[in-house]
Amino acid sequence: MKNNICLILIIIGLSLFMTTSCEDILTQEPEMEDILDGPIDGLSSSESLEFLEGDVAFNEQVFTAETGLGPLFVATSCVSCHAGDGKGHPFTTLTRFGQSDVSGNQFMHLGAPQLQNRALPGYLPEQIPSGASSAKFMPPANTGLGFLAALTDAQILAIADPFDSNNDGISGVPNYITPPSFFSPKWFHQENNGKYIGRFGKKAAAIDLLHQTVNAYNQDMGITSSFSPRDTYSGLDIDPEVSNRTVNNVVFYLRTLKAPLRRNQNDAEVQAGEALFSNLKCAECHKPQWTTPNSDIAGLANKTFYPYTDLLLHDMESGLDDGYTEGQAQTSEWRTPPLWGIGLAKKSQGGQYFLLHDGRARSIEQAILMHGGEALNSKNSYQQLTTGEKQKLVKFIESL
Repeated sequence: MKNNICLILIIIGLSLFMTTSCEDILTQEPEMEDILDGPIDGLSSSESLEFLEGDVAFNEQVFTAETGLGPLFVATSCVSCHAGDGKGHPFTTLTRFGQSDVSGNQFMHLGAPQLQNRALPGYLPEQIPSGASSAKFMPPANTGLGFLAALTDAQILAIADPFDSNNDGISGVPNYITPPSFFSPKWFHQENNGKYIGRFGKKAAAIDLLHQTVNAYNQDMGITSSFSPRDTYSGLDIDPEVSNRTVNNVVFYLRTLKAPLRRNQNDAEVQAGEALFSNLKCAECHKPQWTTPNSDIAGLANKTFYPYTDLLLHDMESGLDDGYTEGQAQTSEWRTPPLWGIGLAKKSQGGQYFLLHDGRARSIEQAILMHGGEALNSKNSYQQLTTGEKQKLVKFIESL
């Protein structure tokens, strides 16, 4: 009898232990506003399948020497530079080199524009050639890109002010890019002397998401496709190492990733910070709101979204002049980076911020204080704020 009682007590104790352990181990599913991954609303069943196929190619496919990697490369997969579809880390920073003015890249025969700093055994990684300017680019977050891609060139041009006609010290100009051979203009593109407006990348050097994706496969991973068959090591055209279907699935995945969701919008300090953001004229470049026109994807059509960018180039002057450029941008000109999702950047950056084009800013305040040129007046006004006002502004930016 005594032994039976002991056995019952042991069983009860184990049951309680197992219940408690499971409760401790299992974590709640994160709220959608706390993650960047996930599709836009309104996808059809076939679109959802294409999104999932692109998700697998982007987040699960890791290239090896047997599947076409390299021989020179920067990364072995898409996700290695964009964990959780978020910003990159200094370990994944890309180095671009070879162009110091608008005349074009003079070092293409020496591996430009992308430095492949890793190599398969038996090969040597690239080095920046003597005399070539260079800049480090932090991989950006991927979410919401389809909304930016859906805007018309006319919408972007409508807010450009190349001659600062309103005398506010802010111009804003598009970067016109010579398209790659595979580029197919859509109804909303406007040709200008054989060039088209770039939207993606730190200097707005990629016209659309196919342009951006093909470049990433070829220049970041050394993977050829029918779109870009040139082997970055030999300089010769070789057979595709990734299929058109995979490339197009990744493009569709990027087009249909949801936009980052705002957080804490009803917080009084966040609302006060939003008013300060407007009063400091930050919104003149970090344009809060856009609305898409019609789209071949219903979930992207006629949608109002809040990326906080104007997609234009702005002169930030010497403090952010790396001596390198792309397209028609000057060396000190950078595309206004979207601010949406910035409050979640730490999650993909190892718990701390690495902001601006190369990650040199370690906090939002540092990023603000490194602004110059067209943003100088806004920076100076920020410095006149009280400590409490600065905290409210930062809190607002982190809510995006």
